[in-house]
Amino acid sequence: MRRVGTFLLALSAFVLFTIPAMAAERDYYKVGVVTSLSGDLATGGNVTKRGYDLWAKTVNEQGGIEVNGKKYKVKLYYGDDGSQPAQGAMAAERLATQEGVDFVLGPYASGVTLAAAPVLEKYSVPMITGSAESPMIWLQKFKYTFGTVPAVTFTAAAAIKSIAALKPQPKTAIIIGSNDAFSKATAEAFQTAAKSAGIKVLKFNIVPSGQDLTPFLSAAKNLQPDLIAFGGHDEELINLVKALVQIDYTPKALLMHYGVTEPAFIEGLGKNANDVFGASVWTGDLPIKGAYLWPTAKAYADAAQKEFKTPADYTQAGCSAAGIAFQVALQKAALAPPLDQAKRQKLVNALENLDISTFYGTIRFAKSGEFYHSNVGVKPITVQIQKGQVVVVGPANLAKAPAVYPMTPWNKR
Repeated sequence: MRRVGTFLLALSAFVLFTIPAMAAERDYYKVGVVTSLSGDLATGGNVTKRGYDLWAKTVNEQGGIEVNGKKYKVKLYYGDDGSQPAQGAMAAERLATQEGVDFVLGPYASGVTLAAAPVLEKYSVPMITGSAESPMIWLQKFKYTFGTVPAVTFTAAAAIKSIAALKPQPKTAIIIGSNDAFSKATAEAFQTAAKSAGIKVLKFNIVPSGQDLTPFLSAAKNLQPDLIAFGGHDEELINLVKALVQIDYTPKALLMHYGVTEPAFIEGLGKNANDVFGASVWTGDLPIKGAYLWPTAKAYADAAQKEFKTPADYTQAGCSAAGIAFQVALQKAALAPPLDQAKRQKLVNALENLDISTFYGTIRFAKSGEFYHSNVGVKPITVQIQKGQVVVVGPANLAKAPAVYPMTPWNKR
């Protein structure tokens, strides 16, 4: 009887763990999404959501992803990371184990990406982030993690180079960064590029995230730097401009990175958003042509405006491009759902060999080196807010207008 009981127990366990796997046979892809739907980074997190949602909707409107003559739709399964790395890791764990997703569209924030990537590595689940830019992600050389937005070291340096070419050239700078993976890397990239361009860095500070920047900027006012460069997120960028207005100090140039192109930045500052520089890799008016879903950058920008009634920035575009990268890799490798571990490995191989033209630019992931699995196919641009619009001001061959320099004083706007 004991042997019979043991056999029945084993049989029950077999049924328990194999029936769900058998039931997993389906005619659609289960796509996990980890991003910041709440918390301090929810503004940016919802930008990524718009990008992922628009990709999924557009693919499904066309019948799905075609593999071997059959089309499979996509269903998104969201995990809110609450703007916290630990919560992002838990969301990734749930999507991999409980939801059994085929692959993951990754977080808005670099810190959350760094926390979620090892979890997905453990379960061999491929992830593409359409937003995270910290070079620390690529230095870890995660086998299953990719990104459509280049490392910030690449884009930030280009923005500094554009500003350094202005006349009269800025001679001095103060650089500040929030203490998170992306913002710190941004500030460090600004510092390195400024020194290389012959701009003297008078002060460099990494401050706690969400810190009141007024004391730092008051000290900056005493030093009278030509350039203030800041690495931060969302509300922090807006608050920095408000603090500068409050202490009535206008540098010759004010540079930020991500966030300047967010519609929320212009909405939150009005005329005081004007003349602020930013780094980017995409705008809707760039002369980019693609072969998937949207034929041009403008076509994507128009579709996004129609869908969400707000302009698309480069993070939203990068997130939709992340979906396209998965879509094309699945087609090239002929991988129908569901994806077991062997298929997911084939998906990684297909991603590594992608070299495609999209509305966002070229998607080509590095196979080695310091940018391992980061997209090295797109080129950085420098933008500036002019009359409430994001305008490309560098490099010269892509510029839509000359830069406004020096900045218009706050009290003359």
